[in-house]
Amino acid sequence: MEEGLIVKERLVETSTIRWREIGEEMKRLGYVAGPMVAVSLSFYLLQVILLMMVGHLGELALSGTAIALSLAGVTGFSLLLGMASALETISGQAFGAQQYEKIGTQTYTAIVSLILVCIPVSILWVNVESVLKLAGQDPRISYEAGKLIMWLIPTLFAYAFLQPLIRYYQMQSLIRPMLVSSCITLCFHVPFCWVLVFKSGLGSVGGAVALDLSLWLNVAVLSLYMRYSPHCAQTRSPFSMEIFGGMRVFFKFAIPSATMICLQWWSFELLILLSGLFPHPQLEASVLSVCLNTIATLYSIPYGLASAASTRISNQLGAGRPQGARLSLIALLILAAVNAFVVSLAIFLSRNVFGYVFSNEKEVVDYVTRMAPLVCLSIIADCVQGVLSGVARGCGWQHIGAYINLAAFYLFGLPIAAVLGFWLDLRGKGLWIGVVCGSTLQCLMLSVITALTDWEKQASEARERLFHEEAMNDNGEDRLLT
Repeated sequence: MEEGLIVKERLVETSTIRWREIGEEMKRLGYVAGPMVAVSLSFYLLQVILLMMVGHLGELALSGTAIALSLAGVTGFSLLLGMASALETISGQAFGAQQYEKIGTQTYTAIVSLILVCIPVSILWVNVESVLKLAGQDPRISYEAGKLIMWLIPTLFAYAFLQPLIRYYQMQSLIRPMLVSSCITLCFHVPFCWVLVFKSGLGSVGGAVALDLSLWLNVAVLSLYMRYSPHCAQTRSPFSMEIFGGMRVFFKFAIPSATMICLQWWSFELLILLSGLFPHPQLEASVLSVCLNTIATLYSIPYGLASAASTRISNQLGAGRPQGARLSLIALLILAAVNAFVVSLAIFLSRNVFGYVFSNEKEVVDYVTRMAPLVCLSIIADCVQGVLSGVARGCGWQHIGAYINLAAFYLFGLPIAAVLGFWLDLRGKGLWIGVVCGSTLQCLMLSVITALTDWEKQASEARERLFHEEAMNDNGEDRLLT
């Protein structure tokens, strides 16, 4: 009897310790995730503020700007964001293994690589108006979108600097400089965008110019901190030929990482383009852009959790601590569940009014109200897949994530969207239902892969790769010296 009581007491004590460990890990994750939410939210808010202000210029200006931002996301921002996410694997694991000198070099490698990618993308942006007309879009909307996106080319190159710099700070959990720079940028953007849109006579083009200047301001603040702060002394490295030598490893992770993120991002952006084929393209594009920008803004919360996931898990695997990676996963899923419940409930309760933030047109607002329940389902799916995608990046599973997103969205979700939207004439609502189906399948497949993970094997592979790269670099330096 006494032995049974002792065993029971030990089990209770073990459970208490376990929950205490999860609570401590949730605090550590919150330290990274909270500011990363603000950092991610600030970039989306720059676009949302632009869209809100331009939306009050009229339905044509709103739909043209929405398609321009959609194309910029599809062909440029998503690609650069995805490629920069490769640093969440290689730099995160290097930091965990205390190979600090690699992080600065990897950041420079990423910046140079992304600038090269920007060149063909900017050529495409110059010809967007012609591409949209060939795709059957309304000529007036095509002209408006083509005019705006050309003025966003400086933003594209700023983004090529910004995303690697964000990963540089994120992988070291240096959150404060990113938070400060984002706040400075946002405070600058709001009045400047208002002046250029409404007072300068530039209209929607003024919003694009404001976005250009705001992004470059953010880059300048982060670059100066990296150059002069003592907190970056260990990871700061000189510009050398080693930067170009690291491109092979960077692209090895960057290409599947970009594919993974782009496939998902493109599926939502395709909704805006498909909406232009309906009988009332300005209304459909405006409503779907409102819904898309709503979930894109709210996605900053699961994205912040995903950033914390990739940071903590890559650091733990690089340091050879598989149990720590498993503990981080449990804590992350709890945080994701709480976020999904709170945010989706808030959107559902405010469904009758949040459309007015973007438009004064009652027809647009009423349509947005009918779409709100589907938006709530998207938010729940985003919370789960956001965290699990962050886990995949931390482990270096980007190639698996790419295959999952291809199957979930393009072989399952988008065909359903096309049938519901065009054949059953549900229009924008049908398109969104299809993508929600794809998001649900994506969550299920990522959950299965994560549940079957051997964390000890992941930690062993991470450390083997890091020290193999270090040995290769040492051999290369020895050959140069001889």
